[in-house]
Amino acid sequence: MAEAKQGDAVVVHYVGTLVDGTEFDTSRETDPLEFTIGEGEVIPGFEQAVVGMNPGEQKTVTIACDDAYGPHQEELVAQVPRSQLPQDLALEVGRQFEVSQDDGSTFLVVVSALEGEDVALDANHPLAGQELTFEIELMEIA
Repeated sequence: MAEAKQGDAVVVHYVGTLVDGTEFDTSRETDPLEFTIGEGEVIPGFEQAVVGMNPGEQKTVTIACDDAYGPHQEELVAQVPRSQLPQDLALEVGRQFEVSQDDGSTFLVVVSALEGEDVALDANHPLAGQELTFEIELMEIA
């Protein structure tokens, strides 16, 4: 049986959980995930976990934050006066919204704190700084 290797297109089912057991993502209720190993379509630790697996094989791996979404970077948290945000924007901790840059590109931020007239906006990936556990089942090598 062929093992998954760099350059292979693979199809997997997965369940992702945090250290406390909270499930943050799964493909079990939807179509399986398809990606090509080595193309950077998924986080590095997930790719590495699939290498060497055979179709039908299952495994559970824990991925350090450096091989997932990276460490939480304080420089990506900005204090913004409420007056600089749209007045009709409902602000609450945990709310996500897109911010536009001068060049027209956009990125997601999360309201991480409301402090007086300031709003803390966090541009880190929501899973940055987290160790992630994945149950992976390799369905096929395409």
